[in-house]
Amino acid sequence: MSSAKTLFSGLSAFPVTPADENGHVAADRFGRLVAYLAKAGVPSIGALGSTGSYAYLSGAERARALEAAVEAAGNTPVIAGVGALTTADAVSNAKAAKAAGASGLLLAPMSYLPLSDAEVEGLVKTVAAATDLPICLYNNPTTTKFTFSEDLIIRLSAIPTIAAVKNPAPQDGDFAGQLARLRNKVPEAFSIGYSGDWTVSGALSAGADAWYSVLGGIFPAICLDMWRAAGDPARLAAVNEQLAPVWQVFARHSSFRVVHAAAEILGFGPATPVPPLLPLSPEARNEAEKAFTAAGLLETVS
Repeated sequence: MSSAKTLFSGLSAFPVTPADENGHVAADRFGRLVAYLAKAGVPSIGALGSTGSYAYLSGAERARALEAAVEAAGNTPVIAGVGALTTADAVSNAKAAKAAGASGLLLAPMSYLPLSDAEVEGLVKTVAAATDLPICLYNNPTTTKFTFSEDLIIRLSAIPTIAAVKNPAPQDGDFAGQLARLRNKVPEAFSIGYSGDWTVSGALSAGADAWYSVLGGIFPAICLDMWRAAGDPARLAAVNEQLAPVWQVFARHSSFRVVHAAAEILGFGPATPVPPLLPLSPEARNEAEKAFTAAGLLETVS
């Protein structure tokens, strides 16, 4: 499990997946974006996360995206989102990810009807039994409407291939307390990481094992700086303050839509969300570009 702990550590960059209005992935543009992230030196790349529109892509399109990502990433490991409405499809996605060369999996409990703890536990155990790739639990109640309790995370961490959790910020904001409670009961090799870029400075200060970043999927350099500043409170606060205009525009317009606009602004070609999702309005896009400028993020990307 030591290699799994290494996989699920540091900054994991989650890019958008360029696709057309019918959900057909633009593999060449996606590959260019992934190669840009790999060249920047991110420890891992998260393909087909929420930012990557996994819920809106067919199995065949997910496979195309993963093949492009793994090829473009080179030696940078790719973590593949495999969540699906049915357990059978999640298993199929996990097997396809292994075949494409992914190094690890990100498993979200997608649903239409609300899921119980027992149903999610069954999903996780079935997917874990179907693959030997290490799995990160994707705790994203905003989109899935399911919350992994600390008790459920602890129970599932006993499964050998369940290697990590990607958590949102704790409701009480006490990252240190949550990390302490979990680390007291999960295996030593189990990685505890966080998403929610606008709150993650608290997670980094508290010693999180990983940061699963939306912004890192389009502006990796500044996010690598922020990760490296985790042990330097003054530097961490300064980088977080620099990014305050971006966090504000994320809050107003959603990080998903903002980074799709960023991909276009940086020259990675069309990055319109799959309908029924809509891109930013012209006014909101202009606001986002001003935020990137204010944060000093806009540079030429070759």
